[in-house]
Amino acid sequence: MAIHHFSAVPVAQGLYDPKLEKDACGVAMVATLTGQARHEIVALGLTALRNMEHRGASGAEPDSGDGAGILIRIPDRFFREVLPFPLPESGSYGVGITFLPANEEKAAAVVKDLSALADEEGLSILGWRELPINSSSLGATAKSVMPTFKQIFLSGAKQESGLILDRLLFCFRKRAEHSQEIYFPSLSTQTLVYKGMLTTGQLEEFFPELSDKRVESPLALVHSRFSTNTFPSWPLAHPYRYIAHNGEINTVKGNRNWMRAREALLDSALIPGNIKRIFPIVSEGGSDSASFDEVLELLYLGGRSLPHAMLMMIPEAWENNSTMDKSRRDFYAFHSSLIEPWDGPACVTFTDGHQVGAVLDRNGLRPSRFWVTDEGLVVLASEVGVLDIP
Repeated sequence: MAIHHFSAVPVAQGLYDPKLEKDACGVAMVATLTGQARHEIVALGLTALRNMEHRGASGAEPDSGDGAGILIRIPDRFFREVLPFPLPESGSYGVGITFLPANEEKAAAVVKDLSALADEEGLSILGWRELPINSSSLGATAKSVMPTFKQIFLSGAKQESGLILDRLLFCFRKRAEHSQEIYFPSLSTQTLVYKGMLTTGQLEEFFPELSDKRVESPLALVHSRFSTNTFPSWPLAHPYRYIAHNGEINTVKGNRNWMRAREALLDSALIPGNIKRIFPIVSEGGSDSASFDEVLELLYLGGRSLPHAMLMMIPEAWENNSTMDKSRRDFYAFHSSLIEPWDGPACVTFTDGHQVGAVLDRNGLRPSRFWVTDEGLVVLASEVGVLDIP
């Protein structure tokens, strides 16, 4: 996985092993029940993020954060106004921010290789955009491993759209990350992730377009990372492509081993081409949250709804619950033969750009609070007080 290229994480040595790292963070979700994209939702998400500064952290340098980020719906109108090239209709193109090598020659070589890879995967690169950033407030540690940022825009060679195009983008991204010095915080027809080795207060300053009134979304997932006994990293900041996660997955070592074991028999009629070319599904060097997100992505793009996939991975404590209705028990019993629980104290917020939700661990060890206002605003967070709601 490309995280090692944009990270201060050392290799295993002595008693230290990065596989044993854990973290604890703050997470919030802001959305509107109407589904109307508004800049206000983005602004409220950023406000909630700043109000969770105490849930994030930094090391000896207060200006090199453990991580902060925001996931929003693709701001289609904004891109149509700022891009020098035309876009297909919404849902018929994919966009993602890329973390590229800081060295210009290396970055140019990766970009060149991506063009050939896109052709192999049935995609056309519509164009690249230099992503505006402001790194003036970053500390030396964050700057020392900071990547180059570019946005890539792609379409299907056969004008694919929606989930069909998302599956093509998925295969392209997996192959690129396995073979190149590159990381995609997201690559989707629906959502866009801005994140990095930042403090909560630095995120909006670092990505100034988040303040642009034309950047609109009906939802926002935000995350403030406290990496406890871990090392910070640009790629390991949240949100990931589908989730933002507060807590830890205690069973992750076993979960990863089972996913590797399943690859010998893994197949899907919906994933185009030979699925083995995108292995491993769970990338080396990722956090527990990164691994969870990769498996969730596979289940979702493999044909399940996002809530369905979430409940497969984080089931309720159903085995000895005599009050649970039969259909729900049957759901969990059936899926227990397909995949083991990803267990541990966690609140996981999730979205595919259409639906947004959250799941607690089966023991409720990472409780969250939510509010629904008369105006149709939904707020969920790892604690109260992230927004002033009259």
